[in-house]
Amino acid sequence: MAKQARAIRTRRQILEAAGAVFDEFGYDAATIAEILARAGVTKGALYFHFSSKEELARGVLDQAVTTEGILPQESKLQEFVDIGMVLAHRLPREPLLSACIRLSADHAARELLGTSWPAWTEFMAEQLRGAKEQGELLPHVVPEDTATVVVGAWTGMEVISVGLKGEESLEQWIAKLYDHLLPGIAVPGVLRRLDTAPDRGARIWETYLEVRDTLAPAE
Repeated sequence: MAKQARAIRTRRQILEAAGAVFDEFGYDAATIAEILARAGVTKGALYFHFSSKEELARGVLDQAVTTEGILPQESKLQEFVDIGMVLAHRLPREPLLSACIRLSADHAARELLGTSWPAWTEFMAEQLRGAKEQGELLPHVVPEDTATVVVGAWTGMEVISVGLKGEESLEQWIAKLYDHLLPGIAVPGVLRRLDTAPDRGARIWETYLEVRDTLAPAE
């Protein structure tokens, strides 16, 4: 058990180092040597877990879709919003998550590895299907189409927020995105109760950290 726990920690350590390097340099310019230096592990340890840079990048992309930090809400549409808001809070602070967008947007990497977007789109569509079953969405809403729009818009806002380098945070930009999007899909009574404040993600994440030891393991 001790060896297994140590192996899990080492693998995570390597993934986080790889995420930081891919996020900073992109796929082509990233090197195993730099990842080793960041991870602080031996070459043998790295190759025990990952056989190549390509496999490392795939391992990073596998971390893209996560429910960590999302707490159950009475409103499924609020949970849908929370996913985007918590990610907006975490992504600037966690290079491993940021690297997933960098790799997905990198043309060379995308040709080789694919992207995290299909998995994100299906995950978000699932949340919207739950919201529709609860009667929270307007009749015309097609969850799969809306999920595609949201994932594309969310990714675009992240890219724009980095490029603008202004005073507004990613959390503020994503809050604006939801404020523009939700009136077109939410039942008015539900819309009035949704919390899309820019600090929503930070508040949910803080609460999650306080209670996570009592929760079932996140995906």
